Amino acid sequence: MRDTLSLKYLIIWKYIMNCEEPQKPQAKDWVGLATLALGLGMIVLDGTIVGVALPSIIADLKLNLTDAQWVNSLYSVVFAALLLSVGKVADARGRQRIFLLGIVIFAATSLMAALANNTSALITARALQGIGGAMVLPSSLSTVNAIFRGKARATAFGIWGAVMSGAAAIGPLLGGWLTTSYSWRWIFIVNIPISIIVFIFGSIFIRNTRGEAGTGFDVVGLIFSAIGFGLVIFGLIEGNSLGWWTSSAPFTLGSFTWPWEISAAPVALIIGAISIIFFLAWESLLRSTQKPLLNVSLFSIKSFSAGNVAAAMISIGEFILVFVTPLFLVSVLHLDALQSGWVLAAMAFGAFFAGGMARNIALKLSPIKVVIIGLVLELVGIAQTIVILTHTPTAWKVAGTLAIYGFGLGLASAQLTSTVLGDVPRSLSGSASATQSTVRQLGSATGSAIAGSILAHSIGVDFMHTTPDLFTTGTTNSLLASIIFLSLGLVATLFIASQIKTKVK
Repeated sequence: MRDTLSLKYLIIWKYIMNCEEPQKPQAKDWVGLATLALGLGMIVLDGTIVGVALPSIIADLKLNLTDAQWVNSLYSVVFAALLLSVGKVADARGRQRIFLLGIVIFAATSLMAALANNTSALITARALQGIGGAMVLPSSLSTVNAIFRGKARATAFGIWGAVMSGAAAIGPLLGGWLTTSYSWRWIFIVNIPISIIVFIFGSIFIRNTRGEAGTGFDVVGLIFSAIGFGLVIFGLIEGNSLGWWTSSAPFTLGSFTWPWEISAAPVALIIGAISIIFFLAWESLLRSTQKPLLNVSLFSIKSFSAGNVAAAMISIGEFILVFVTPLFLVSVLHLDALQSGWVLAAMAFGAFFAGGMARNIALKLSPIKVVIIGLVLELVGIAQTIVILTHTPTAWKVAGTLAIYGFGLGLASAQLTSTVLGDVPRSLSGSASATQSTVRQLGSATGSAIAGSILAHSIGVDFMHTTPDLFTTGTTNSLLASIIFLSLGLVATLFIASQIKTKVK
């Protein structure tokens, strides 16, 4: 988990390879680097800290499974929808300005989340947090790449990677400790002092670098991508409560009430799919006149297309696991948030150690073989988890199988990015990296949505009044779905390996 969450942010550093030639890093630039790393580390921390606190949030605010899915998924949907476009705005307007604005938005919306006293307020705050996160990510990474060159760049990204890995690894533990010792609200309150420090130091020590502004802004692409992906996630999340075809519950939005017999969920899925198709067609048409939001020509590169399929499947499989496991630990094993954090930390630390070993293993074998080995270990880890859950589950046993899964995740994620981008021309590396980061974000949102839907099918949307046996069944069904998606990722990876062999011949 740690490695995917870290790489999900690190992979788009190439986005800014067309930056202006920087001056030699000065002493204050290293302080600026620490500030940028702290800011993005906060975003990474937020991605791992919420999951372990989710059972407490559900109990306190009386959320059902549908609400919990929105808390987890909406942040990623908004983040992904804005990621490509905000990077271009930062290039044009100044990266420091966009970074600091993102920090302010993230801090303000963290306070909103901490003060939320109902479902709507928390979900709204999470959506707005996604806006802040999308502003922090591309502007911070592009600033680091614009300032640091040569040996200084290697050192800078080494520090950067260590901070990202550490933030992701301590997330479950910190979230569990804050939730157990104080309240789930503190997982959001902790962002506020960090944001204040980042803003003050960022105003002083971070240079306001710029890149190529491009020709025009793809508003149409932004609108249709947001509508498309948003409606697809809406349909997946709301299907169980509203009905997958015939309306089983009323759907209201403000003063509007859904008037038709057919459910709003399948309509949303259909309109979302059409919007995504239109978005892709529009981006293909636009590339001849100005810079599009998405460079669809990249998908003519077989390794890039298959690699993004693999990245999406791995992300979906991971976040199915991440969504259901904390709920199972609390609802069936009756662990508190801190104990659940320790169990989930086994997965993060497994990924942490594997990520450090992956490069040396890849030198002896090959990056694509390391990815394949990692995916096989992920499948073994989840399969063992299912066996344990259906027999005599204990916290230690679950932690052991999650560590195996995490080790595989660390191996696969550490080498997948370089493999996917290997055949991409240098001039397109920025677009390619940003595209893969967006795919991963959408995968995480989709994974949470699918996990909640499968779980709700077994126990209903109100899981507070279910039995341990039903909850175990729903969890194992969700993990079986995770195995299916990871298997699809393995197939896509094997396809990349076959392409590499063909080139060698």
